[in-house]
This record gives sequence, C-alpha cells and structure tokens, in this order.
Amino acid sequence: MKQKKLVTGILIAALFINTAPIYAFTVKKESKTEKTVVSDLNLDWWKELNDPILTDYIVKALQYNHDLKIATLKVEETTQNKNITRSRELPSIGVGAVPALYKLPSETNSEGLISLPIYANYELDLFGKNRDKTKSMDKLIEISAQNEKSAYISVISAVGTTYYNIVKLDKLITLQQEIIKDRKQIYDLMKLSNEQGLVSTADTVSANKAYIKANTDIIELKKSHERMLNMLAVLTGDSPENSANYKRISFDDLNLNKNIPLYIQSEIIQSRPDYISAEKNLEKTGLDVRVAKKDFLPSFNILGLLSFNSTKYFSAMNWTNAFGLLGGNAALSLFSGGAKIANLKLQKNKYKQAIENYQKTNLTAIQEVNDALCDLKLDNEKYLKTLESYDAEKQDYYYTDLKYKEGIISYLDLLQKKEALLTTEKTVTNNKTELFINQIGLYKAVAGAKI
Repeated sequence: MKQKKLVTGILIAALFINTAPIYAFTVKKESKTEKTVVSDLNLDWWKELNDPILTDYIVKALQYNHDLKIATLKVEETTQNKNITRSRELPSIGVGAVPALYKLPSETNSEGLISLPIYANYELDLFGKNRDKTKSMDKLIEISAQNEKSAYISVISAVGTTYYNIVKLDKLITLQQEIIKDRKQIYDLMKLSNEQGLVSTADTVSANKAYIKANTDIIELKKSHERMLNMLAVLTGDSPENSANYKRISFDDLNLNKNIPLYIQSEIIQSRPDYISAEKNLEKTGLDVRVAKKDFLPSFNILGLLSFNSTKYFSAMNWTNAFGLLGGNAALSLFSGGAKIANLKLQKNKYKQAIENYQKTNLTAIQEVNDALCDLKLDNEKYLKTLESYDAEKQDYYYTDLKYKEGIISYLDLLQKKEALLTTEKTVTNNKTELFINQIGLYKAVAGAKI
C-alpha cells in the first residue's frame, strides 16, 4: 500500500510540475481615460479664436477620429501587457482532474486511479527581478499615454490647419473667378483691337495664354479645395461623401486676435509628449539593464500540492485519500551559450541609444518651439507689409479708375490694373492664412501649454 501511495505521489508531483496553471491572479489597473487626456489639451486656446464652427469640428474629431481611438486602445493594450508581467510577481493556483492507469513491478494486474490535484506555484522575487520587469512596463504605459496625447494634439492641429486652408481656398477661388472674368474681357478687347490693327497678334496670343492659364489655375485650386474637404471629413471620422456640405467661416470674417508672445520659457518643452516619452524611455531602459544583470542570479520557487487520490471515482474527495506536497527549488543557469551576456550588452546598448534620443529630443523640441515663434513673428511682419502693398494697390486702382472715367486711359488699362489688385489680394489671403496656421504650429510645438 505504501508503494502505491508513493507511485501516486510521484505521478501527481510530476503532473504538477509540468502542467500550466489554470488560473493566475492579476491586478487590473484602469488606463488613462480619454476625458483626462482631453483635459490636458488646453482646448480653451481654440475657443479664443471665436469660431464655433471650427470648435465643433475639433469636438467631433475628439469623439470620432479613428487615429485617436487607436491611440487610446494602444494605452489599454500596454496596460494589459503590464498586467501579464505583474502576474509573475503573484502566485499561480490551479486545479485539475487526472484519470490514470498504472501497474506496479511486483504485480500482474493494472489499476485505475482518479486524482483531483490543487496546486500552487510561487517564484520568490528575492532580487526584485520580476518587480523591475513590472516597473519597466509601468514606464511603457507612461510612454504610451504620452503617445496618445501626442496623437490628440496632432489630430486637432491637423483639423485646424485643414479648416483654415479650406477657408483660404474659398477666398482664392472667388478671387480667381474675378481674374478669369477680367482676363476674358482683356482677351476679347485685345482680339478686337488686333482686328482693327491697333495691337499685334503676339499681344493677342499672350492675352489668350493668360486667360487659359487662369482657367487652369482655378482647376488646381478646386482640386486642392476638394481634397482638403475630404481630409477634414476623415479627420472628424466622417465619410468624404458628406464633405461638400461642410460649413465654415467666411475668410473676410477671420479675426486673428491672439497676441504673439515675445519669448517662450525653455521649461515649456518639459510638457511636450515627445520629451516626456524620451525621459520615460530612458528610465525604462535603465530598468531593463537591471533585469538583464539579475538574470545571472539564481531563481527560487515554492511548490505546493494537495491532491485527492482514489481508485473509485466517487470517493476521491476524502481526507483519508489526500496527498500533500510542499517543497521548493533553486536553479542557477551555468551555461546558456552566451545568451545572457549578449542580452546584457544589448540592453546596455539600448540604454545608450535612449540617452542619445533624450538629448536629441531635447534639442529638437527647443528648435521646433523657436522655429514656430520665429515663423509667427516674421510672417506677421510680412503680412503687415503685404497689407501696405495692398493698400497702395487699392489707391493706385482708385486713381486709375478716375483716369478711365475722365477718358484719359482705356478700359483695357483699367482691367489690367484691377488684375494687379486681385493678385495682391491673393497674396494677402495667403499671408493671413499663414498666420493662423503658424499660431496652430506654435500651439503644437508647446503641446498645448498655456503661454
């Protein structure tokens, strides 16, 4: 009988050691919610533009943009990977049912056996290796959360930029239609004058070429206009088929009432997602180096088993049939073909790369903030100069119109002067839009921080 119990114990112990646990304890940590992310974006900055239509598009993008949904799911994915890693810090417990048939050497008959094992396994984390792995995953979650914030900033900035480009193109198409109308009149006048021998055929051909080019230019503008509308639709999670009905503000109603900051504190870059991600990645790779070093240390495991064994199916759950086992093991890898050494060198290499990436990110962040501020200041000066030129063109056109009304110049001269005015107005339109886009560029460069 003792021999049978010994066989049963060996059988169940072997089963316990080689069977994966049925259930492992995990601790769930809620990922950062979308509401928390949005609260970090300084959406009041957009409200200060006093354009409810644009604000509505941004809100819609925050709710329906697929890139943002993917970024949020990435955070949740990283959180669950962290939970898997953390489960290794906790004991695993399993239950099972093992029917078996065995024969002892001293006997001729075989016997059936039913076992109901309850087993537990716990790795003693004496050196903190598993804890460091969990800490490394915590850093990965923080990096993922910063990537999520970066995605939010990029998407809403893209919405704003696309929106203002659409408003600009609305204005440019209107101006181009006026230019086409004038060039058609110029060509007709030139053609009539050529028939009367007042102008050369070469001048008439040049007028016709200008008229054709004006029609070609408006096709390009309309193509860009439609593409921008389609882009806005995708950014807001809508079908491009609905983009033709999208509302927007009139270009003439645009009012840039934001002040241009004289300077920006260098500390502002510390709130940028890429800067924080680089910092957290540096911390993560440092932990990974520690884990690689601890792989050289022995591992310790505690094993526990309680099994109810019986040759009768309905009498297994009986304390007299119970078999218990409590033990442990210590293991130290003596030779792994150089894998552990190579892994340590690899993690150290990643740590050095993380240092370089952190320093590069720091410099790049400073550059982008300075570039955004520089663009905003200089483009504002350019816009003011363009306004002066436009005012001069309007004054010149006014006096040209007076000359035409007094019969001093021809209608053809007036049309040519009007085209010059419309061309300058197109430049003003482009430069004014550029200021709005530069403001968005600065918002993106400082990651929505208040400045």
